[in-house]
Amino acid sequence: MKIFAFAGSNSSTSINKQLVKFVLKSFEGNEINLIDLNDYAMPVFSVDLEKNGFPEAAHLFLKNIEDCDMIICSLAENNRSYSVAFKNTFDWASRINVKVFQNKPMFLMTTSPGGFGGGNVMAEASKFFPQFGADIKEVFSLPKFYENFDVHNGVINQESLTELNAKIENFKIQLAKP
Repeated sequence: MKIFAFAGSNSSTSINKQLVKFVLKSFEGNEINLIDLNDYAMPVFSVDLEKNGFPEAAHLFLKNIEDCDMIICSLAENNRSYSVAFKNTFDWASRINVKVFQNKPMFLMTTSPGGFGGGNVMAEASKFFPQFGADIKEVFSLPKFYENFDVHNGVINQESLTELNAKIENFKIQLAKP
């Protein structure tokens, strides 16, 4: 299986990217394409710029989705919504193909330093991503990242780890269904 993975953040120390990398360890043996949104930098979307065509990075983002069998992502939450870096990538891509996620199965995650674990962006994405072709099979939110995650060991809160592992297994089961 081909996995397209990303964190919805352009931070060089992204906690969401750390979570994605940890989860990807459960998918060893698959072809993994983990991208960094910094490699997809584009001008801030506007209809005026759109008249001149679409950035190559937007086409490449969509091609990554087209070429995959599943998507694993963790969205950063900035001011209760998507990060600007992700939203801009999403805006450009959606103007090329409104079904950005191309009906691919998705494991959607969030994490944050706070106790809500990115719950606002999770609620927003869970509601809107299906309208843009996301087939969300499973969701996971990790609150209090710095208390519940260790760079060497991953998720260290036993309750959260048990929940995450169960959701990973459920995601895999759903992918195996015809």
